[in-house]
Amino acid sequence: MEVYLPIAEMPVNVFVILGLGAAVGFISGLFGVGGGFLLTPMLIFLGLPSPVVVASQAPQIAGSSLTGALAYWRKKALDVKLGTVLIVGGLIGTQLGVMFFNAMRESGQLDIVIVLSYITLLGLVGGLMLAESLRAVARTRSGAPPPRRTVGRHRWYEGLPFKMRFHRSGLYVSIIPLLVISCGIGFAGAVLGIGGGFILVPALIYIFRVPANVVVGTSLFQILCTMIAATLLHATSSHAVDAVLATVLLIGSVFGAQFGARAGANIRGEHFRLLLALMILAVALRFAYDVLNKPEELFTATLTETAR
Repeated sequence: MEVYLPIAEMPVNVFVILGLGAAVGFISGLFGVGGGFLLTPMLIFLGLPSPVVVASQAPQIAGSSLTGALAYWRKKALDVKLGTVLIVGGLIGTQLGVMFFNAMRESGQLDIVIVLSYITLLGLVGGLMLAESLRAVARTRSGAPPPRRTVGRHRWYEGLPFKMRFHRSGLYVSIIPLLVISCGIGFAGAVLGIGGGFILVPALIYIFRVPANVVVGTSLFQILCTMIAATLLHATSSHAVDAVLATVLLIGSVFGAQFGARAGANIRGEHFRLLLALMILAVALRFAYDVLNKPEELFTATLTETAR
């Protein structure tokens, strides 16, 4: 059964899109990520135009994040105060990202920016996470205690001003690094069609030592608000949001996110990080393969938009 996408100007199999939405929604609820870093490449691999895919991801990610965030909020595993600080930075980054997105689209460089950014970002984050999670799994199996911080030693960002206490997360830290990280994630989300949870989750765990059970719900809460903003900005500026595509993806992801949130409560912390790292690296390698692989047609001609 096919459905026509008016903005993408092509038909797609509705069951394939529903299945992709459900699978990514499950991953969203499981790991506390928006899932765009998986769904965006998959849709591009199916032949959909990358500007439409990126812009239409925002409402889908918002929908799947909403159901997951509600599930964690009911379990009191969401730090609303920490999430609010992250949202402020995320909204600033989202605005800047949409402006950059429109500039690259008008210049005809958006496709290559998206591909190279995915390879670099996912490869770096996935590699660092994989190395750390393997060390954590090895320590657990050997029975060795986790490394302890040296008394009196502080990280450089712990001395920054404007500190705030987050009781749910057991955190007392300056809001400056939180705003910087969330701003960068908001920017990347608007340009690449990602929620940014695969960056935010490890950042909160490894840098700020926020408990894993609180990180997932807080990440989804931040993603929800920034993706709502990205949807509105893309719809009013780039006009690339395909409502039909977003709706079909959203229907599938809403169901998947609920099952993912339930499954996430049964995964140990080190195994949680290992699975997420492997998933991120797999997507990076897939993109790299497409870049390095010789295309069937060496020359193509396409229409590009021109500045008015």
